Amino acid sequence: MNQTLFHLAFPVTDIAKTKTYYIDGLGCTPGRENPQAIILNLYGHQLVAHLTKEPLTPQRTIYPRHFGLIFTQEQDWEKLVERAKQKQLLFRETPKDRFVASPLEHRTFFLEDPFYNLMEFKYYRHPEAIFGSYDYTQIGDRN
Repeated sequence: MNQTLFHLAFPVTDIAKTKTYYIDGLGCTPGRENPQAIILNLYGHQLVAHLTKEPLTPQRTIYPRHFGLIFTQEQDWEKLVERAKQKQLLFRETPKDRFVASPLEHRTFFLEDPFYNLMEFKYYRHPEAIFGSYDYTQIGDRN
């Protein structure tokens, strides 16, 4: 394996509910598990859900904290949209196009898990906008 992988740890309050959402719903592959945590494979990246007794509360908006993936193939993004709808996952923001007709144009949607963790999934029409397009300053929908 010569690919660098992304790792993210996040809080949950129920491992069984985590498995239902992330494995049955989102389509993650399960990894190691113990009573306090579970490792999940999300499109080849490692998520670790850690049990917490701290109260979890929803964010009022999608900013500042969320995580997600950028798909390089539009059909993969569309497949996840359809899966999320079919599995009745909670859309915090429904699928939409941002910055239409600009070099930053991309498709996006947000999901919210049962523990208020927000996930964004994107597909950029112009791959150079993922890290480049420095002449533009738009980032997200925040005013």
